[in-house]
Amino acid sequence: MYRQVPLSPEQKEQARHGESMFPLQKYITLLSYIYPTVAAHWHEEAEFTMITGGRCTYQIQFDSFEVTEGDILFLPPSILHSLSVETGGFMKSETYVFHMNFLGSNSADVCSVRYLKPITQQTLILPAVIHPDHPAYRELRDIFSDMNTAYTRQLPGYELKLKALLLKVLSALIPFGRENASRPRIETDHIQKIRQILDYIGEHYSEDLSIARLAERCYFSEYYFMRFFKKYVGISCLEYIKNLRLEKAAGLLAGGETSVLEASLSAGFSNLSYFYREFKKKYGMTPKKYIESLSSGGITPGAPLHGQSHLLC
Repeated sequence: MYRQVPLSPEQKEQARHGESMFPLQKYITLLSYIYPTVAAHWHEEAEFTMITGGRCTYQIQFDSFEVTEGDILFLPPSILHSLSVETGGFMKSETYVFHMNFLGSNSADVCSVRYLKPITQQTLILPAVIHPDHPAYRELRDIFSDMNTAYTRQLPGYELKLKALLLKVLSALIPFGRENASRPRIETDHIQKIRQILDYIGEHYSEDLSIARLAERCYFSEYYFMRFFKKYVGISCLEYIKNLRLEKAAGLLAGGETSVLEASLSAGFSNLSYFYREFKKKYGMTPKKYIESLSSGGITPGAPLHGQSHLLC
């Protein structure tokens, strides 16, 4: 079980998952030395994931979970989460991202009132990580397989099939859920602040972000802010900003229409030599070598949602 924390609207992921009438999309995620991390983020949709290869660490509401091939995850809406692999490691997964309204959470029937709304509001906490020894694992594994078949074949009525299968996911997990207990007010306030700062960085990463500027938003001294940030995020604020900028630059280069100079400036690097050095340190190659690998097929470019992530249409 993860620990529940409040939302921060500034860190909300802006990607749209699916269409308004069919708010569901499938993604394949690959984390490796090219894309080793997914920065902390949240979105209004829930996630149902199967780890199909390798291993990684999920950070969910500031609790860490080690997951490996075969593990299944369910993340409800508005959960702060990030992913990372160790140096030299990799992780591959398949994820269905869907809005709870698709299942009827905005209706007034007993299913919505008793189950769907509490899950959405995080007053009913379901297991986040389901290992093969969990009592619900086999059923969830079979559901995931059935979803893949329906999503791939897209026969008439497949939307109903997917909706029914997602409801089966929740019904399989609800017996193992727990009611959420309130947390100390000071801890809640601190987590709210860190969410706001992460969101602010996500919106202004290309600008000159000083510690003084960020600390001022929390009404903290610079010294206290730096300690505060590292306590809740696990790395220093400057390291977090640098990693985010590098990931943004790599995404621009993967698009194939941006020069190294343009990518570095757009991501917030004013010193090209520094950008080259840090890019090579993070990705194991220079930006130019990275572009060559893309064009030669050595690296498959992907969307920034989940590391190297590919939308399956």
